[in-house]
Amino acid sequence: MELTNKSWFQPPTLLLTGIPGLEFVQIWISIPVGFMYLVALLGNCTILFVIKTTSILHEPQYIFLSMLAATDVGLSLSTLPTVLKVFLLNHREIEFHSCLTQMFFIHTFSSMESAILLAMAFDRFVAICDPLHYTVVLTPPRIIGIGLIAVFRSVLLMVPLPILLKRLPFCKGVILSHCYCYHPDVMKLACGSVRVNIVYGLSLVLCSFAIDSIFIVVSYILILKTVLGVASGDGQLKALNTCVSHIFTVFIFYVPLIVLALIHRFGTFTSPLLHVTMANLFLFLTPVLNPLVYSLKTKQIRSALPKILKSRANFM
Repeated sequence: MELTNKSWFQPPTLLLTGIPGLEFVQIWISIPVGFMYLVALLGNCTILFVIKTTSILHEPQYIFLSMLAATDVGLSLSTLPTVLKVFLLNHREIEFHSCLTQMFFIHTFSSMESAILLAMAFDRFVAICDPLHYTVVLTPPRIIGIGLIAVFRSVLLMVPLPILLKRLPFCKGVILSHCYCYHPDVMKLACGSVRVNIVYGLSLVLCSFAIDSIFIVVSYILILKTVLGVASGDGQLKALNTCVSHIFTVFIFYVPLIVLALIHRFGTFTSPLLHVTMANLFLFLTPVLNPLVYSLKTKQIRSALPKILKSRANFM
């Protein structure tokens, strides 16, 4: 039968999914979910505020950290409306074009985060392997340029995603696997040929996440080689200690991202609960833990925060 109804090609609404089998307690699950959003937004905004108001933190390392915090805020705000709507109100419907818009911002901010993690790895590489030229290499204009490249690259790579999806007919249902719109999840509902979408999605991953992760690994191999050449054991520990927070952030960003991608690619018979778990880890892990890790591990931020709070209290 010929497809003549336009709504058949583009469903007016899609249905988001909370936690399969636990719909009756989702309103209670919304409490820890809301708390995690609060921690992510408050923590990252605090990092931004501390770096902005503390002159000694106006260095490349902390400027890149502020970019990471801003990206995490953007990622959290991109998903907050639908996630809380599903868990708190059990309202699963999302308009098709709103879904595509959310999908664009989620993938854009994720790509930006990957690029900024690469920039932070480069910062550590220069600081440890060529410390005498650190301030010469990472000048303010170059740092701004790196940030702009991260933004423009992410936007340009992600713009085709919703455009390529809009051209497809959708006839395989309207139920998504997550409480937010994720490109492979939306694409699986299409009944037309998705070869172009798959090829572009693979090219996108290779041009952003794959290249970024490879260069991050290469940076740390060179850093490790330099550190092992340091005679003093204390010097080695001190140099590596400056990288611990970044290594942890790279790990918690890429591992859920890779697992979630593999589940969508090969996990046809995996449990829906595994889909939801990995999707939520990808969503919450980095924005929630980043400000906690950097606040605890970075002495300059840890010491600056009480001073700022004290000065604000005296001012009031």
